[in-house]
Amino acid sequence: MPQSKKNRFFQIAIHSIAWGLMFTSPFFFAYGRNDATFSLNRYLDFCVVPVTFIIVFYINYCVLIDRQLFRKHLGRFILMNLLLIVAVDLFQHFWHEIFRLYVMTDLPRKGDGHHGPPAYFFLMWNFMLLALTVALSVAIKMTGNWYRTEAEKQEIEKERTQAELKNLKSQLNPHFLFNTLNNIYALIQLNPPQAQYAVHSLSHLLRYVLYDNNQNLISLDKEFAFMKNYIELMSLRLSSDQVKLNIDIPDDGRGYMVAPLLFITLIENAFKHGVSPSEKSFVSIAFRITEADTLVCTIENSYFPKDDHDRSGSGIGLDNLRKRLNLIYPNRHILRTERLGDRYMSQLIINL
Repeated sequence: MPQSKKNRFFQIAIHSIAWGLMFTSPFFFAYGRNDATFSLNRYLDFCVVPVTFIIVFYINYCVLIDRQLFRKHLGRFILMNLLLIVAVDLFQHFWHEIFRLYVMTDLPRKGDGHHGPPAYFFLMWNFMLLALTVALSVAIKMTGNWYRTEAEKQEIEKERTQAELKNLKSQLNPHFLFNTLNNIYALIQLNPPQAQYAVHSLSHLLRYVLYDNNQNLISLDKEFAFMKNYIELMSLRLSSDQVKLNIDIPDDGRGYMVAPLLFITLIENAFKHGVSPSEKSFVSIAFRITEADTLVCTIENSYFPKDDHDRSGSGIGLDNLRKRLNLIYPNRHILRTERLGDRYMSQLIINL
């Protein structure tokens, strides 16, 4: 059942139960008479009370609150309710009097020495009850509107978040492809056969980026496998004598799910800024799943900052990552990036 229909069903059910309890309340508080006819007459006389409450409640709930109060016609709303309450109050009063005269003839009358409270006392008492009915109608209507408005705000916020995530992903894919093609371009000059293999590997990586990336969450096993393939692709042009590469990525994701492509930016930056063509360098990448259901990614690399002429990637990677983390894992992640002399350290901790 759609959520709107479900809410409507519960609303009708609650209203029906509330009015049902009011109509059946005389049976819970018996009048103390065993005469069935008399009890039925008394009940019929009583029924006009909840009927007048229903009239006042739903005229406000369905018409006056929407057309007058919510449109900020407060004076008109109050005036219409005063007229409505007075009319219903008088109707209720005359109904009781007519019922007493022509139906409940066995009850004592005022001329027979019976002295009860004056008529205006009942009129004022009913006026107050009907005014409270108006207030209840306003309270319920405004509460329902508040819940509906909050639900709409949450839905709008959810759609905005999804749109922003989609936009960030659309930035991430070209950024990933741009950096990878730069690496393959450099590899073509050094080793054409390896460049061919790199293009073939890139096709498998792109399949993951273009298809699996469309999911909100993906298994940690697949994400680990993707990162291993990417690191292998990046390491093809590295000399083992010049670059020391330490990789510690588990094979088993323990059934956890994670947002795709969160760590690739940190790995890209490690290879981009941590490898020098002329000096000894290193890249260390380690992933660890703790007993507290957290995933810890720690990356250290030698630091060779690019000059201003190198605009590869346009520097959007880390900003993009921070925005995605704030949207997907609010208050459930820690991202640290720090330069330590000639080394650079990045650490991302996610509560899975």
